[in-house]
Amino acid sequence: MAHEGLVIDAVFTGAARAVPDRPAAVLGEDALTFGALHAAASGTVHALRAAGVRRGDRVACWNRTTLDVLPVFVALARIGAVYVPLSPGLSAAEATATVRVARPALMIADESVPGAAVGAALGVPGLGLAEVAGSADPAHTAPSGGDGGDGGDGETCDGPRESDPHVLFFTSGSTGRPKGVILSHRTNVLRTHPGAQLEPRGAMVCPYPLFHMGAWTIALQQWQARDTVVLVTRADGPEIVSAVRRHRATRLNCVPAVWQRVLDTLAAEEGPDGGTLATLRFADTGTSRTPPELLAAIAEAAPSAVLRVFYGSTEAGNVAALDGDDVPRKPGSCGVPSPYQEVELGADGEVCVRGPLLFDGYFDDEAATRAVLRDGRFHTGDLATVDADGYLSIVGRVGELIRTGGEAVAPGEVEAVLLRVEGVREAAVVGLPDPTWGELICAVVVPTDATSPPDLTTLRAACAGRLATHKHPRRVVYVPELPRTPATGQILRRHLVQQITTTRK
Repeated sequence: MAHEGLVIDAVFTGAARAVPDRPAAVLGEDALTFGALHAAASGTVHALRAAGVRRGDRVACWNRTTLDVLPVFVALARIGAVYVPLSPGLSAAEATATVRVARPALMIADESVPGAAVGAALGVPGLGLAEVAGSADPAHTAPSGGDGGDGGDGETCDGPRESDPHVLFFTSGSTGRPKGVILSHRTNVLRTHPGAQLEPRGAMVCPYPLFHMGAWTIALQQWQARDTVVLVTRADGPEIVSAVRRHRATRLNCVPAVWQRVLDTLAAEEGPDGGTLATLRFADTGTSRTPPELLAAIAEAAPSAVLRVFYGSTEAGNVAALDGDDVPRKPGSCGVPSPYQEVELGADGEVCVRGPLLFDGYFDDEAATRAVLRDGRFHTGDLATVDADGYLSIVGRVGELIRTGGEAVAPGEVEAVLLRVEGVREAAVVGLPDPTWGELICAVVVPTDATSPPDLTTLRAACAGRLATHKHPRRVVYVPELPRTPATGQILRRHLVQQITTTRK
């Protein structure tokens, strides 16, 4: 059965046929070629079907970054099932909340997380990632015939259509309830397509973990171009620098905080070969505010690279980009709208986006979908200005979500944990402008006893095991009372941010 339109499996069957011996992905000493990935995915298809997975089913994958999950990703796309990645940093309670919303037909987990316990609590059948990986055929076999909706495993099946959901990425809602962003096969193909001609590209180092949209976007960009993505076990400066040099990578995309780690590693080097990443042709960043000083340092560390700053989201994809000579010429800007993106500002300055790269909505949450998708436009929640040349600059948020290190954090979710801490009478969580993280999570506490308030270590300890680490406060401020609206008693977060930043100056 031929592929129906723009579907993800066509990326892998085409690459396996054209360049079967080229590495598709590398992690440390291990590599997986396109041919081996295709063959392993065929074996995984059998295992998933034996577990009852069918087209349209959702499968939650809860694991650390590992090559073993790649055949699962491909197999699910081939079947037409939906890939639902979960962060290994989630606590059991957080994962339970997400899985409850996703209602998967199956959970696949590795030994680093309590997948079996979470699945059992919700009545979701589970498989170990090692068990699924062990079912894969390691032979380096490329497809020999047509694209084959049966995935080369001899079974004829009703494969996915381009409009079918491909992945479900969960982000925090404004209330802390997980929201699943639905991306179709067609959307993911279009978001990551390299263009009409395949030109020499080179390896790309990906510091994002494999539960993050950024990781799969980078990987699919490389795989559509039939080239290699180099994964790392963690976003560590020395590991990233080593990976770039070892694989002579031409591309690197890091959030500002991770770029700073890379720069710190380079700055500590000595000798004529130290201090730069000479092979890079593209040095990319984005997701949060990037100070001009950091951009200048990146340009110096990657002297042969085009520097690019991207602005976008899981819901909208790549919305705008700033690159080349525009980076120093337009400090603080995130550039002009990207291809296929129609961008305009609402009456209040909110960035609204229309085009074929938008998500299909939030899974099983019509109210949340209607709130942001109106008249075919996605309301981002970001406030922006546009200069005379049409360049966007993000100046704030309409809502209260905190964007820290590329992740979204709902203040109420953190506040609920802090209010349980002994010595905390009231608590508010706000995002403070920060050159490294974009926004730094700050706990504003009204202590029960002003002479002996709970310190930052105590607050972070209370979050451990309950919240992912990126949600933990990095600063604490003590106040005698929280500013609130007179009628409803809602916390005036913007007032708090202004008060704290003014006092700090």
